[in-house]
Amino acid sequence: MKTNMFMARYESGIYAILRVVAGFLFLWHGSQKLLNFPPSGHEMPLYIFLVAGPIEFIGGILVMVGLQTRWAAFLCSGLMAVAYWKGHGTSNILPLLNKGELAMLYCFLFLFISAKGSGIFSIDYFLHNRKLL
Repeated sequence: MKTNMFMARYESGIYAILRVVAGFLFLWHGSQKLLNFPPSGHEMPLYIFLVAGPIEFIGGILVMVGLQTRWAAFLCSGLMAVAYWKGHGTSNILPLLNKGELAMLYCFLFLFISAKGSGIFSIDYFLHNRKLL
C-alpha cells in the first residue's frame, strides 16, 4: 500500500462521523440557550436566545442527520463568524487570547461541511439515491 493512500478507503465514513459529531456537539450549544439544558449558569442577551439558539439547535440537528446539510452548515458557519467577531474578536484578534478558538473552529468546520455536502449516512444521501432505484 502506498503511503499516500493511508486511510483513504475510510474517507467517506470518517467524514460522515465528523459531520455527525460536529452537528451533535453544536446542537447542545443551542439547547443550552433555548432550553437551559444543560444549565449555563448565566443570563444571555435576548438576541442570543432568539437568533443563535435556534440556529445552533436546529442547524446542529440538520447537520447531524444530514438533511439540507449545505444550507444548514453554511448558516451555522456564518453564525460562528459573527459570534467570533462580535463576542471574541473585539478584545484581541488572536483566538488563543480572546477565547474564540471554538467559534473560529466551528466557523471553518461548517464552511467545509457546506462545501462538501452531507456525504454518506445522511438523509440527503438517502433521498438522492432513492430516486435512482
